[in-house]
Amino acid sequence: MAKNLTYKILQAHLIEGRLIPGEGIAINIDHTLLQDATGTMAMLEFESLRIESVRVELAVQYVDHNILQTDYKNADDHKYLQTACARYGIHFSPPGNGISHQVHMERFGVPGKTLLGADSHTPGAAGVSMLGIGSGGLDVAMAMAGRPYYLPCPKVFGVRLTGKLSDWVSAKDVVLEMLRRHGVKGCVGKVVEYLGPGVKVLSATDRETIGNMGTELGATSTIFPSDGNTRAYLEAQGRGDDWSELSADEEAEYDEHDEIDLSTLEPLIACPSSPGNVVPVREVAGLKVDQVIVGSSANSSFRDLMVVARIMEGRSRHPGISLHINPGSRQVLENIVEHGGVVSLLMAGARIHESGCLGCIGMGQAPGTGEVSLRTFPRNFPGRSGTKDDKVYLCSPETAAASALRGVITDPRDLSKELDYPCVKDPRQYLVDESSIIFPSDESRKTRVIRGPNIRPLPEMAPLPGTLEAEVAIKVGDNVSTDTIMPAGSNILPLRSNIEAISEFVFYQIDPYFHKESKEKGNVIVIGGENYGQGSSREHAALAPRYLGVRVKIAKTLARIHKANLCNFGIVPLTFKETGDYDLFGKGSKVVFPDLRTHIKRGDMEIPVEVDGHPIVTHLEVSARQRELLLAGGALNYAKR
Repeated sequence: MAKNLTYKILQAHLIEGRLIPGEGIAINIDHTLLQDATGTMAMLEFESLRIESVRVELAVQYVDHNILQTDYKNADDHKYLQTACARYGIHFSPPGNGISHQVHMERFGVPGKTLLGADSHTPGAAGVSMLGIGSGGLDVAMAMAGRPYYLPCPKVFGVRLTGKLSDWVSAKDVVLEMLRRHGVKGCVGKVVEYLGPGVKVLSATDRETIGNMGTELGATSTIFPSDGNTRAYLEAQGRGDDWSELSADEEAEYDEHDEIDLSTLEPLIACPSSPGNVVPVREVAGLKVDQVIVGSSANSSFRDLMVVARIMEGRSRHPGISLHINPGSRQVLENIVEHGGVVSLLMAGARIHESGCLGCIGMGQAPGTGEVSLRTFPRNFPGRSGTKDDKVYLCSPETAAASALRGVITDPRDLSKELDYPCVKDPRQYLVDESSIIFPSDESRKTRVIRGPNIRPLPEMAPLPGTLEAEVAIKVGDNVSTDTIMPAGSNILPLRSNIEAISEFVFYQIDPYFHKESKEKGNVIVIGGENYGQGSSREHAALAPRYLGVRVKIAKTLARIHKANLCNFGIVPLTFKETGDYDLFGKGSKVVFPDLRTHIKRGDMEIPVEVDGHPIVTHLEVSARQRELLLAGGALNYAKR
């Protein structure tokens, strides 16, 4: 039977289950990826398993989120991570070396391998035809310990590409077109697999942009074939021996289909405050812009920054614009220096920053009150920039550069009257510098792990009770992201290794008193709408509420990673059988779950609930393994048992 590329890779790594959409499967993981915002807690979880060293082919810890050292907390976390990596056999990429997805693709990515990352944008590994999957840190810690990764078998969404991109249109516009068509939940439970003749016009870094931002579609992952473009990239990185050809079989079957003629695409832009709010740039052209940022995990490659440098060459940013450049890695910065791009950017008035996530995660670069910020980032959730009621738009590097020149949102095609489109290609040979990466060794295994005062032990978690009585602590609407549940930003991210401290910010943007009221009430529940928990993989959006007493969340639908994280920390993820029952709940409602433990233990999918004395039915759609986690009070309790 002809197979698509997704199922070829899954089959090669399959440990349990069958490749039937929706059935539970377990796969072997080749590489694991941690970043510091999630990695500190994941490392604590790994240590709690009391294993002498990692048991995967390759494990890497990146420091790319919390790189602002405004006090001792981040610096202490970095020292903890570096010494723990040395002790347990993990590669360590220090602050300033670059964004995890960019660096992993440059130095470690191998076609056909599986990559599990504690970062939702891990599917950017599609740039080198790896099957990258984002998950919570605890799942990554388990994979580092040699355990398989469990997930529902995804559907495969085949997207056939034809034609070629026009001048001033780039890879960002391809994924924005997918978001325009399918929205932020149109690919939930699916791997997006690109195929067709149009794939050949996309470079490896183009594919990384599309795979990275495919997460905003709700997709489990994204994959591209490994072809001559993949080979050229790996050879340019001095890693040609890692290349192998991979593609779907002829006549391969797909669960769903779509087709994009690349030649018909035009510059697109996602308006505030959702990546799915996509319109043509021309529809919002002329809107005054205050800030432009080029970079992030989705658009910080050599090609992306050099396009901006060539557009800005001999020109200057509009005086009303603050222009920022965030290189994806030290290597990217070194190579744009080598090709003369840095001088053009500096002469144009750009501020060139350290390689890292920076404003994408709310670590600096926050726009002013009422200002419009144009960014090449993958997300523009409300308040994510660090500014309340922000106005963040997402666009391509070409649109960003054109708008920086004009001071208003500008269709980059308008620049064709004054300059030719700068067609930038990747170097045939990159300047390669691995000197910043700290490789583990036999000698490093003797390292003593250093723990600063911000490194706190994991909280204890009680098993699930027989019958649960609780109160509704908060009720929220549709598309609530993990940024809303557990905000990021320079004040909060440094607390990721201190659950007691960070729990004070749960739902802070909606209800600043949530943490205090929840702890006082004891057992509480959360009510949500559609696509609850979309966005980041941050497990703190489950762990911190669990610390505050949240034992159940009931929503109309739940996002994949957040649902898995809830199970990992013993929070029961229920959905309404009848969506109208959502209206019965309000803050303060008294809720009873009779014989909850018995229902979960015997495998019931229908879970009875009483809300203010009124009986309803909810659904519990989890695997047999996840039921065991819920009964135990979380995955760590289960693993230790």
